[in-house]
Amino acid sequence: MASGHRSQIKKERNEANQETRPHAIHKYARVSDMKARIVLDQIKGKDVGTAISILTYSPRYASELILKVLKSAIANAENNQGREAADLFIKEVFADQGPTMRRIRPRARGRADRISKRTSHIKIILDERVRAK
Repeated sequence: MASGHRSQIKKERNEANQETRPHAIHKYARVSDMKARIVLDQIKGKDVGTAISILTYSPRYASELILKVLKSAIANAENNQGREAADLFIKEVFADQGPTMRRIRPRARGRADRISKRTSHIKIILDERVRAK
C-alpha cells in the first residue's frame, strides 16, 4: 500500500502512466469516427513524409483534420523532445467516438426527424524508427 495523501498517490500514478511518445489529439472533430478511421488506416505505420503526401492529396474531408493533427504531433516531437522529423513514423492512430449533437429537422405532416451530427476524438502517436548502422 502506498503511503501519503490520496492526491499525492494519484499524482505519482498519473506521472508514471503519462505518454512519453510524441502525440497530438484533436477532440470534438466534426467528422464521424468511422469516416476518420478510413483515412487513418491508410497512414498507419507509414513514415511522416509519406503520410503527409497521402493526406494532402486525399479527397476526403477527414484528411484535412488528420493532416493538422499529424503536423502538430511532428511539431511536438521536434520542439518538446528534440527528435528529427525524418526519423519519425506513425505508430498508433485512434478515432474514438465523441459526443453526438442531436438536431431536429421538420418533415411532412407536422412530424420531426432527428439528425445526428457526430463528432470524434482523433489521436496520432508517433515513434522513432530505429536506423541500422
